[in-house]
Amino acid sequence: MTHPANDTPMEVNCPHCGQKVAWAPESTYRPFCSKRCQLIDFGAWAEESHRIAGEPAMDEADLDTLLAQADKDAPLS
Repeated sequence: MTHPANDTPMEVNCPHCGQKVAWAPESTYRPFCSKRCQLIDFGAWAEESHRIAGEPAMDEADLDTLLAQADKDAPLS
């Protein structure tokens, strides 16, 4: 990705440390500035420090209730 006015690659900030990174094929770890920053971020996802917000998971009691209701609502063959 380049700036429209010239052929210099666009720069982004490393999500971990904030250092400028050229958005170009030669920036191996983009959007990260280094393998270290990339691995730190990966570790945060693996430890579930980073997560995507969503609906809370159902517990077993809620799931059992939902399945029982589905059984009641299902037409008999």
